[in-house]
Amino acid sequence: MTARTSSIGMSETELQEAIREAAELGGWLYYHTHDSRRSPAGFPDVVLVHPTRHELVFLELKRSTGVATGAQIAWIEALRAAGPPDAWVIRPEDLNWLLVRLTRRRS
Repeated sequence: MTARTSSIGMSETELQEAIREAAELGGWLYYHTHDSRRSPAGFPDVVLVHPTRHELVFLELKRSTGVATGAQIAWIEALRAAGPPDAWVIRPEDLNWLLVRLTRRRS
């Protein structure tokens, strides 16, 4: 994963917006719960579905210095163990890698 100097100091909101824009450009459906207070603790911040590539991605977003909670880690690990979905904790330094992943064309 390649670091991006412009991502240093990026807030979680800025990270989320960059991901949303890239997802839309790449043809992904984007979901983010705006008020998670009544949702199960730890569920990932963003869910992406690509209808023609048949892919599902779950993202927990963190600032560079942010720490995932035990519940967030448990969700990511459970989603990975379930099979096909990709599930990651994403920080600003992961942004370039993720943008390539979301906008690449699959043959």
